[in-house]
Amino acid sequence: MSETVTRQQVIELIDALPSETLPELVEFAEYLRHKTRPRDSFAVASSEQGLLEVIHRRLAPEQQHRLDVLRQKNESGQLTDAERAELWAYVEQVENADAQRAEALIELAHLRNVPVTVLMRDLTRKVSPVAN
Repeated sequence: MSETVTRQQVIELIDALPSETLPELVEFAEYLRHKTRPRDSFAVASSEQGLLEVIHRRLAPEQQHRLDVLRQKNESGQLTDAERAELWAYVEQVENADAQRAEALIELAHLRNVPVTVLMRDLTRKVSPVAN
């Protein structure tokens, strides 16, 4: 679209919106502000990379498979005492990782000066499905 849009036109459009849509508009505007903001420095990019690694960290495939097996056995009431202890160890590991992930999301949202909801939506859009 090559048409020039003025600030006044945008203001008129915003004024015509129902008030219940304004929170979504604010989130979208903050997303656009972040998307068009130039990166400050290499240090910020490096810090963001570390946070992104924490956010995207998951169990290794073999650990995830074992956890899934233990959960299924638990649901069917077939866990041994040793397996129950193993399941609880996995649950604790996953809960700790979730807490670290939440902290990293909050810190990254603060660094980027966007709400966590906008950051999560942006990160979700960038994750591509894995082909089997």
